[in-house]
Amino acid sequence: MAGKFIISKSSSGKDFFVLKAGNGEVILTSQQYATRKSCDNGVESVRKNCTDASRFETKTAKDGREYFVLKASNGQVIGQSQMYKSGSGCKNGIASVQRSAPDAKVDVQEG
Repeated sequence: MAGKFIISKSSSGKDFFVLKAGNGEVILTSQQYATRKSCDNGVESVRKNCTDASRFETKTAKDGREYFVLKASNGQVIGQSQMYKSGSGCKNGIASVQRSAPDAKVDVQEG
């Protein structure tokens, strides 16, 4: 099953997106955007940058779990993953973004 971008509004009224893998798991979460247009641009930036492995950066949280961020060519973070218990889980998450994002449909959730 293909991945899906879901665009929603936060409790503060700002737009953000999540990328879900074909199995429904959230694999990438964006920052909050002031406008819907900026959020749409963020989705397109994920599509554009996810095929370049050098755009992914693996990080370690204070509790030792790993996560990754996806960066644009200018170094700005586009999205962040969930926390993973293992490095292999984190690598699988990156691979899932690379598989899911290019052809993912966009679903806008109003309200």
